[in-house]
Amino acid sequence: MTDTHEVTVTSVHQMTPTVKQFLLEADGYTFEFDPGQHTHVHFDRSESPAADDESGDEDDTSADEDGEVVRPYTATAMPGSERITLAIKRYPDGTASTWMHERTPGDTIEIEELGGNLYLRDLDSDVAFVSTGTGITPMIAMAKQYVREGTGHAHFFFGEKDEEHIIYRETLDQMAADNPDFDVTYVLSEADDEWSGREGHVQDHLADALDDLDGRDCYVCGVPQMVVDTQDYLDERGVPEANVYVEGWEGDEVSEEG
Repeated sequence: MTDTHEVTVTSVHQMTPTVKQFLLEADGYTFEFDPGQHTHVHFDRSESPAADDESGDEDDTSADEDGEVVRPYTATAMPGSERITLAIKRYPDGTASTWMHERTPGDTIEIEELGGNLYLRDLDSDVAFVSTGTGITPMIAMAKQYVREGTGHAHFFFGEKDEEHIIYRETLDQMAADNPDFDVTYVLSEADDEWSGREGHVQDHLADALDDLDGRDCYVCGVPQMVVDTQDYLDERGVPEANVYVEGWEGDEVSEEG
C-alpha cells in the first residue's frame, strides 16, 4: 500500500481559462523533494462526474479494482515547507482534472510522497528547459531552483496555442528581468495578428535561439509526440543523449511510435 498524506486546499487561483493553481497544506508534515518531481492525487472515481481522463501531466490515469483514481501532478513550489502548489488543466471529459477543479478551500485531498526522474542533474551546466501546456509545471520548479543555485545560463522555451493560455508568464518574465543569465522564449501555434513573437512548434526554435545547444543539459516535458520530436531534433543537432532528460504526460507512450 502506498503511503499517502492528507492535505488541505487553502487557496485556488484561476490562472487561465482552463488551468487552476491549488495551494495544498499539510499539518505538521514538511515536503522534501527535488524540484521537478511529482506527487499522485488519490480519490474515488465515483466522486467525479467525468467519464475518463485522457490527458494530463506526466503519466496515465490508473484505477484499482475499487475504482480509486490515481493521478500524477507536479509541484511547482519549492521544497522545505508544509505547502505545495499544483497547476492543473481541466479537460472536458477528464475524471481527475474535473474532480480537482471542483475542489474549494477547506477540502481535503489524499496525495503521495513526491518522486520522479525529472530534476536538475548539474547546477553548474548551462541548461535549456523545453515544455508545452502543463508540461511547464516541472520546468517552472526546476527554473526557480536554477536561478537560486545554478551557476550557468538557462533558456526557458514554452509552447502554447495562444497568449491567453500561457501560464506562469508573469513569473517567467520577472525571473528573466531579475536574472541576466535567464532567458525566456514563448512559441505560439495559433497566434493572432498582434503576436510578434515566434510561431509554430517550440522545438523548431531551439537552435535559432541558442548558439551552444549541444553544450547544454536539456530538460523536456509535454505531450508524448512533442517529447519524441524534441528528442529527434536534439539528436540531429548533436546534443548527446546523456544530456537530454525527458518526461511525457503519458510516460509509457513516449516511444518512437509516439
